[in-house]
Amino acid sequence: MRPHLLRLAALLAAGLAAGCALPPPESEPEARAEYFERNDPLEPLNRVTHTFNEAVDVMLLRPVAEMYRLFIPQPLRTGIGNAIDNLLLPRTAAYQLLQGKPDKAAEAVGRFAVNSTVGILGIFDFASDLGLEPQFEDAGQTLGVWAGTTNGGPYIVLPLLGPSNVRDVAGRAVDFFTDPWGHLGQGDTVEALRVSRTVLQTVDTREQLIEPIDALRESSLDYYAAVRSVYHQQRAREILDQTEPRRRRFDWSGQPPR
Repeated sequence: MRPHLLRLAALLAAGLAAGCALPPPESEPEARAEYFERNDPLEPLNRVTHTFNEAVDVMLLRPVAEMYRLFIPQPLRTGIGNAIDNLLLPRTAAYQLLQGKPDKAAEAVGRFAVNSTVGILGIFDFASDLGLEPQFEDAGQTLGVWAGTTNGGPYIVLPLLGPSNVRDVAGRAVDFFTDPWGHLGQGDTVEALRVSRTVLQTVDTREQLIEPIDALRESSLDYYAAVRSVYHQQRAREILDQTEPRRRRFDWSGQPPR
């Protein structure tokens, strides 16, 4: 290996080591139990990333979400959210089949068919009136079902993307490659549609979470720890199919969005 690559590897290793929180000694059983329950060995590094994400949110995402709420009427925002969610249903159905839930997969296909036609590309949610409730699955949940455990490995805070864990990082990669929008072809128009969908989905989701995130920030002595706890609990409920039908897969308050 070339000398500069060796130096780079050494710097990366040193950075990871500095960002790791070692478990307490065995003479402190309560502290050790809490450490393994948090499952956050990279906590120092994660807190730095969390602080960066918070700065981006406060300075950019939340203001944009507020402007979106101010200038886009509620019925139109609902239709946009419905259409975005509708695009996730084919992938959801595939994951449900992989999880051994053919009945749920059939419901997802039925919901997609109804809302894509009668609901005009998913803008109107007529499927719920027929008893076909919203449902969402991702690759991380599927891997959790296969593994038979809600423990997804060490907690990780991703730049811009937020809370995750080792298993869900792998799941995100699978979700990226199974996204139908990634197989629509090439060209400036298609790329513009992909970017627009991503931006719109981000802003729409952040608008729905204005109040829940504000409430969690205000009520938490340690907002980082609160987000970590909510993430662990929410992902466990999703893997165990204990969540109520709702428009979004992840809500920060434990309550369905408005």
